[in-house]
Amino acid sequence: MTSTLSVERETDHTIVPITTLRTVHQHPSGLDADELEAFGKLMDDLRNEIISNRGKADADYIHRVIAVQRRLEVAGRLALFAGVFPPFWVAGAAMLSTAKILENMEIGHNVMHGQWDWMRDPEIHSSTWEWDNVCPSDQWKHSHNEIHHTWTNVIGRDRDVGYGILRIDERQPWSKVALGQPVYAAVLATLFQWGVALHDVEIEEVMKGRKTKVDAKAQLAAIAKKGGRQLLKDYVLFPAMAGPFFLPVLAGNLTANVVRNLWTFSIIFCGHFPDGVERFTEEDVVDESRGGWYARQVLGSANIEGSKVFHILSGNLSHQIEHHLFPDLPSNRYGELAPKVRAICEQYGIPYNSRSFSRQFGSVIRRIARRALPG
Repeated sequence: MTSTLSVERETDHTIVPITTLRTVHQHPSGLDADELEAFGKLMDDLRNEIISNRGKADADYIHRVIAVQRRLEVAGRLALFAGVFPPFWVAGAAMLSTAKILENMEIGHNVMHGQWDWMRDPEIHSSTWEWDNVCPSDQWKHSHNEIHHTWTNVIGRDRDVGYGILRIDERQPWSKVALGQPVYAAVLATLFQWGVALHDVEIEEVMKGRKTKVDAKAQLAAIAKKGGRQLLKDYVLFPAMAGPFFLPVLAGNLTANVVRNLWTFSIIFCGHFPDGVERFTEEDVVDESRGGWYARQVLGSANIEGSKVFHILSGNLSHQIEHHLFPDLPSNRYGELAPKVRAICEQYGIPYNSRSFSRQFGSVIRRIARRALPG
């Protein structure tokens, strides 16, 4: 049994097609065992280089981002208290939206990956951080850190492939339900934090009898408790503090949450499902080596090009390839790693997917629409 992998490699400003035949047990990258070992060694070297020199500058960075985020949140909420005047409402909603994006992406996501555990700061540690999100941190760390980052884009193992709602790959079974997935995608994007919260419950596994109702109910209870606190904070307590300006504050908080949800959805989907990103079968990862895992992370991820501010607002997940290679390294170092990773990938003929946000997101939307149809 063979399959064909067609990729392109840029060499001396020319595009050279590379075609390799792959047997069931050959790695999707087309590299043999020795090449994968060498590739893995180079990636390990990059990882060790960052670990050996992370220090005060990195710690100063995360403390600075947290300080900016908290100031933006306070300023945004204060401005919304005067939100009956349109300029204050717009400024307040914009600042609060930015604060929520920073807390969700560059701070919460990365802290819970253990990127800052080396500082031994009990307040900025993966074991203690609880983010401004309806999803309990322990459930997110299981579905994301343990499952997704281990089985990246492996159909049937990585539940992030379509989030149990969308058909992303042609090898996923099609049914008439898929016809509505452009609508499902829009709803998921708008309510993304709730989709993330329900993700680890694995409702479809409960329906198939592979997960107990007791376990699912315990997780749902935790989500209800955390979600209830979030709803109370944003839609009752803060609006009530504004007295007669209750409605402008309520609208500002709702806007900030929706903006954060839409932004997070866009960044995550651009990093995982645009054109050129591969998905894998369980056969592809049989006896996978460390080097094979590294190569699969590159093939299963995509970067988004942009400014320094864009990278920070994306949680540096615009460097999704580097994040998947080194999920527990400080996010502020991904930009430094990116050209080195790219050069190694070019050396081994592994496609390095990096395009503008408009190109990546446009291809994601086309994929969602196309996979709504059979075939």
